[in-house]
Amino acid sequence: MWEKLKQRIWEWRGVLIAVPNVTFIVIALRLSGLLQSLELTALDQFFLLRPQEPVDNRIVIVEINEADINKQKRWPISDAVLASLLNKIKQQQPRAIGLDIYRNLVVNPGNQDLVKVFESTPNLIGVQKVFQSIDSSLVEPPPILKQRQQVGGNDVPVDGDGKVRRGMLYLFADDDNFLESFSLKLALTYLALDGITEKAATTNPNYLQLGKGIFPRFQANDGGYVGVNAGSYQVLLNYRGRIQQFPTVSLTAVLENRIQPDLMRGKVVIIGSTAESLRDTFSTPYSSKVFAAPERMAGVTIHANLTSQILSSALDDRPLIKCGNEPFEWLWIFLWSTIGAILSWQQRHNILLIIVNISVLGIALIGCCFLAFLIGWWIPVVPPALGLAGATIAITQYIAHSAASLQKTFGRYLTEEVVANLIETPSGLKLGGERRKVTILVSDIRGFSAISEEFPPEQVVKILNLYLEAMTDVINHHKGTINDFMGDGILVMFGAPICREDDSQRAIACAVAMQLAMRQVNEKNQQMNLPILEMGIGINTGEVVAGNIGSQKRAEYTVIGSHVNLAARIESYTVGGQILISEHTWKDANIDLRIDNQLQVEPKGIKHPITVYEIGGIGEKYNLFLPKVNENIDILSEELPVKFIVLHGKHVDGKIFTGAIVGVSENGAQLRANFDLQLLSNLKLNLLAETALSTEVPDIYAKVMKKSTVEENHFLIRFTGIPPQGIKRLPKVKQTLP
Repeated sequence: MWEKLKQRIWEWRGVLIAVPNVTFIVIALRLSGLLQSLELTALDQFFLLRPQEPVDNRIVIVEINEADINKQKRWPISDAVLASLLNKIKQQQPRAIGLDIYRNLVVNPGNQDLVKVFESTPNLIGVQKVFQSIDSSLVEPPPILKQRQQVGGNDVPVDGDGKVRRGMLYLFADDDNFLESFSLKLALTYLALDGITEKAATTNPNYLQLGKGIFPRFQANDGGYVGVNAGSYQVLLNYRGRIQQFPTVSLTAVLENRIQPDLMRGKVVIIGSTAESLRDTFSTPYSSKVFAAPERMAGVTIHANLTSQILSSALDDRPLIKCGNEPFEWLWIFLWSTIGAILSWQQRHNILLIIVNISVLGIALIGCCFLAFLIGWWIPVVPPALGLAGATIAITQYIAHSAASLQKTFGRYLTEEVVANLIETPSGLKLGGERRKVTILVSDIRGFSAISEEFPPEQVVKILNLYLEAMTDVINHHKGTINDFMGDGILVMFGAPICREDDSQRAIACAVAMQLAMRQVNEKNQQMNLPILEMGIGINTGEVVAGNIGSQKRAEYTVIGSHVNLAARIESYTVGGQILISEHTWKDANIDLRIDNQLQVEPKGIKHPITVYEIGGIGEKYNLFLPKVNENIDILSEELPVKFIVLHGKHVDGKIFTGAIVGVSENGAQLRANFDLQLLSNLKLNLLAETALSTEVPDIYAKVMKKSTVEENHFLIRFTGIPPQGIKRLPKVKQTLP
C-alpha cells in the first residue's frame, strides 16, 4: 500500500509541489493588496460587458445642464427659479423629490417663496455633506429641511483609482449620530406608500432589510478590495447604467412646461447638475473603456443608480452584488491552481498544447466569473487567473529544471550534446539513424587486465574514475561526444550528433591532449600509491550510420559501420603513449601533423593492407606535441632468458617459445627469439631464473614493434604492462611503466 502511494506521489510530484506553493504566493499577493487595482479593473469590464438593463421608469432625473445655466445666466440659480421648479414638479404628484443641490445659503430673489415650498413639501429631501476630505469641506443642508429631518447625506466613497463603486446607506458622523443617505431617504419615502419600512434582517440583525431586499454591509476585504475604509454603512453599487437608463428632462423643459403631464406622477424625481463646468462628476466603472476616452458620471446619476438599486431589490428582488468570504476565495484560487497544474502536468511533453489548453481555461474562468456577476456574485477573477497561470509556469519551470537535471545526469553517460539532441529535437527519441561522415577515436589503457588482477575491485574502480574524469574533461574541451566507456576504453565521436568542418582535426588534437593529460593522471596515481597508466589511441574517419539504435524499451545513441570497427583495430596496434591514425583521417584533417612513424597493417576483416600513421603532434592553431620517445637500446652484459606466448587478441594459442632479452631501453627491449615474430604481435613474457620458469614473477606484456636489420631473429619490443618485480630485474626500464 505504502509503495503504491509513494508511486502515485512520484507520478504527480509536479502538481503536489506547484499547487500549494502557487496558491500560497497568490493568496499572499491578494492579502497584500497588490492585486486590488487589477481586480477592480476586471469588475469595471464586467459592468461594460453586461447586457443593458431596462430603463427604471420609477426615477426621473431633472438635470441642470450647460444650456440651462446659459439660459439662466447665473449659477447658482436663484431661489425664485428653484421654487418655481419645485412647484411645477409637485403638481405632477411624485412620491419623492430629491434636491441634489447644496442650498445652505440664501440666493435671492425668491428666498421666502423657496422656504414656503420647503415647508409645504413633506416628500422633499435635501442634501448634506457629512464628511470632509482633503479636497472637500462639510456643507450644511437647508435649515428648514434639517429642522424637518428631510435631509440625506450625499457623500460617496471614492476608491484609490478615483472611481465610485460603492454607495452609502447610513452615514455615521460619530458613535451616537447617524444620517440616512440621500438615496436611501428617497427610497424610503417612495416605499413608505407601499407599506415597506426599515427593519433588521432576520438572517443578520446588522443588515438592513426592505421588502424583498436584504442589504449586506460592505466589509473591508469584500470582493477584490483589501483593507479599504468600510466605515459607516456601505454597499457595493450595482449600477443600472448611465443616465440614459432613467427618464431625463432638463430644468428649462420643466420650467417651460414642455414635459408630459404625468411623467413624474408616483415616481422619485431627483434634481441635480450634469453640467461639466459645475464639476459634480465622478469616474465610475463606465469610465474604463479600452478604446474610447473615459467618461464621467454626474453625481445625480450615481444617486439615481443607488436609489434604483434599493427600490429594485426591495420590490423586484433584483440581485445585489454579493461576495464570498475569504476561505471561499482561497479555495477558489486553490481550485484553479490545481486545474492548471494537473492539465499542464498531463500535457508536459507538449508545450503548444499546454498553451492552448490554458488559454481555453483562462477564457472559461473569465466566463464563469462573468456569469456569476450577471446573477449578482462578485467572484474575483485575477487571483485564480494568476493561480492558473502561475501553476502552469511552475510546472513548465519544473519540467525545464527536470530536463536540465536529466541532461546533467545523463550527460555522465551520453554527453550533454546527445542528451540535448534527445530532449530538444522532436525526432530525437525516434529509432533509426542517418549516414554521415564521423571521426572515431578509440582509446584503451595498456596492461589494464594485469592491473585488474593485481588490485582489489575498489582500487580498480578508483583508478578508472580518476583516469576517465581527466579524459572526459579533455574530450569535452575539444567538443567530442563520448559514445561509450568500455571498461578502460573510451569510444569518442567527432561529427555526431553535431557535425563540424574540423571534426578530424579536433579528434587528432584531442588525442594528443589526452596523452599529455596522462602525466597529471599518473602524478595523482603516484601520490595515492596507485599504478602508473599508459594509453593507446586509434583514430579513423569514414561514413557511418549515426542515430538511436536498439528497441522501443532500450536504445542508445551510437554509430554503426565498418569504420567504427577499423578505428578499434587501429587502436589495438598501439602501445602506451602512442596515437595511430588512418590514412582517411590524415587526408581529411589536412593540417600540419608531426608523423613519427608510418606502418602497413592488415586488420582483421579488411581486404587490403592499410597505412597508419603514428602522430607525435599537431600544429597550427592547436600547437600540441608529445615528447620524443628515446628508443636507444643498451645491450646487457648478460642476457635475460625468457619464455613467451603470442597473444591473439585476448586469447593465447598455448605454444610457448623461448628467447632472451639482450638489451633494454626506457620503455622496451631487444628480444632474441628463434621464431619469426610478426610485427605488432602481442606477447606475454616470463623472466626465467637460471633455466626454470619463475612462477613468482608476474607476467610482462609487450608488443613487437620492429625487426632488427642487423641481427637475425632480433626484435624491438615495447613493454605494455610490466610489474614492479619485472622493473627490478630490468633496471634500465624507466620507472613510469605500468
